[in-house]
Amino acid sequence: MLAAAADLGLEVEVTRHGRVSSLAEAAAARGVSPDRLVKTLVIRLAEDDHRFVLVPGDRQIAWPRLRAALGVNRAAMPPADEALAVTGFERGTITPLGSTTPLPVVADERVTGRISLGGGAHGVGITLEAGPLLAALGALVGDVTEPLCDGDRPPRTSRLVTNPVPGAAEDVVGDQT
Repeated sequence: MLAAAADLGLEVEVTRHGRVSSLAEAAAARGVSPDRLVKTLVIRLAEDDHRFVLVPGDRQIAWPRLRAALGVNRAAMPPADEALAVTGFERGTITPLGSTTPLPVVADERVTGRISLGGGAHGVGITLEAGPLLAALGALVGDVTEPLCDGDRPPRTSRLVTNPVPGAAEDVVGDQT
């Protein structure tokens, strides 16, 4: 991973903090806020067609937006053993740097400034500037995430009408995303 970063001309700071049990704990150990800790996720578009997706720690993939950005109808998270076979990294350690299979990268538009990524092993993180990283990786950048809510559960998009009288104005309660 460090050799891959050096080959791309990236300046990185390595933090070794041991295993952590949550994203918030990892962010604290690396001295960054959760939105600066960037998760590197692997998605599968088809057999033998994968991508890295860089997601801020306080967000999750917005699947319809990601599929639209990629121009595909299907995308999914592969099983852990498939992600390991494709990248050479276990879940929780995946980094776009030094993968056994070079993969195209998609980054959420909020991946900016100083960020921390997984460092290829449990309890290891790398901190660097997002701009040079995204440029070096040729990342496709777009609005492909949504906020986490209720822990790791996706935001609710249901609509509740509280005044169903015909012809009356509707009072809509809840998230209208």
